Amino acid sequence: MLDATVRRIEQSEIDSLAALDVILAEELTLRENRRVKTALLFARLTTIKTLSGFDFAFQPSLDRERVLALAELTFIDRAEVVHLVGPPGTGKSHLAIALAIEAVKAERSVVFSTLANLVTLMAKAKRDGSLRERSRYLCRASLLVADEIGYLPVVPRAATCSSSSSTRAMRAGR
Repeated sequence: MLDATVRRIEQSEIDSLAALDVILAEELTLRENRRVKTALLFARLTTIKTLSGFDFAFQPSLDRERVLALAELTFIDRAEVVHLVGPPGTGKSHLAIALAIEAVKAERSVVFSTLANLVTLMAKAKRDGSLRERSRYLCRASLLVADEIGYLPVVPRAATCSSSSSTRAMRAGR
């Protein structure tokens, strides 16, 4: 990119000020891409799904405008819980991931996990004495996505542990 910009200066296609603008714009784009990539790793989002990639025709009962309104992320500011409910294969995970990616792009912190994994992590944290730290980590996230709810049975004691973490997060306005 730099070589191409230098060539354009040498061929008098652009002046040095315009070249500097091109180089700085490219630098900002690279930094933003790196920030998003790092945030996606921290969020544990291993699959990339977008709202533009969602087939609303496949799921005609879904209110497209309502989903797009969720992408504005105002539910995060209001500390609202959003439930995506439906039978397997209807796009719930796709939409949850897409909303999480929108949050990352909006510079919000995100944690994505299956409910089974969250319950396992919380139970392990309780056993090893790190429950407070694990709860703080989860509560600090602007958006906590618990995917695959209802796929596996949840042990009542672990579910209580997980539920109390989300309650604390909502009370803290996260």
